[in-house]
Amino acid sequence: MTRMIADDLGVAAPVAAAAVDQPPRPPRRRRTWRRSAAPWLLLSPVIILSAAFIVAPVLSVFWNAMFERKLTEPWNDAFIGLEHFRFMFFEDPKFWPSLGFTAQWVLVEVVLQLVFGLIIALVVNEAFRGRGFWRALVFSPWAISGVLTTAIWILVYNPGTGIFRLLAELGIGDGRQAVLVDPDSVFWAVVMAELWRGVPFFAIMLLAELQSAPKELYEAAAVDGAGRIKRFMHVTLPHLKTAIILTTLLRGVWEFNNVDLLLTMTNGGPAGMTTTLPLYVAQLATQAHDFGYGSALTVFAFLILLIVSIVYLKLTAFSREED
Repeated sequence: MTRMIADDLGVAAPVAAAAVDQPPRPPRRRRTWRRSAAPWLLLSPVIILSAAFIVAPVLSVFWNAMFERKLTEPWNDAFIGLEHFRFMFFEDPKFWPSLGFTAQWVLVEVVLQLVFGLIIALVVNEAFRGRGFWRALVFSPWAISGVLTTAIWILVYNPGTGIFRLLAELGIGDGRQAVLVDPDSVFWAVVMAELWRGVPFFAIMLLAELQSAPKELYEAAAVDGAGRIKRFMHVTLPHLKTAIILTTLLRGVWEFNNVDLLLTMTNGGPAGMTTTLPLYVAQLATQAHDFGYGSALTVFAFLILLIVSIVYLKLTAFSREED
């Protein structure tokens, strides 16, 4: 019956012919392969560049760690296996002190930066007159380069022109404190300089998270009679959990690898008291020209950062599902 109606309309023959002449559909497997391969083809430039500038250098560091590589002895390129690591753990007199100072440096800097950064973020998050100016003033040290930061603080600590000269003129002290060469004060001197540069990073990250906090939570807490402290403990801190975890991890890795400030202000002195592990690697590369042993230290530092980061994320239960 349908064919008779189609014949009367004069369209059945062309449609039937077209249906007969249509080529067979390609297999679904081929189309699936094209769909799965297309993203990889689009990502191939990024993958190639990452392999060239990230993966290859990392592998070369692992490779160089097993060889004797010194610019002063180019003829000596012997394979020594794990000898560098044996020397590192059992014979190098600078390794363990530098590792200990690195742990102390990272712990003190990250904790103090977190505390002061959180306080500043809470203050500048409040509504008050001139808030924009104070935000810009507080965040400005983060925009200054590391070399300029160290130059500023070297001038601040200069006994002839810095803060101690000003205090001496006010009758406080004699103005002769050379804090950057004094074993009793050098640690806190460099800590203060790095705090000035690092606190704004925490403040910026935590302030951004504070501004995304739902106002309804604070209103509900206020209705329930919660004061400022309870609202901070039960509303603000839980909301900042993810930001604190990520910012602390990022800043910890940054402070572990901090070289520019310590190199410029103290060069690891006095007597190696402010030498971190990355600074020790830099000294080996630029002064001793020992790239083999420097690579071994770099491998160890990489593994330490990897293990500590994984353990830290596990201990803080950082996961989307739990949040």
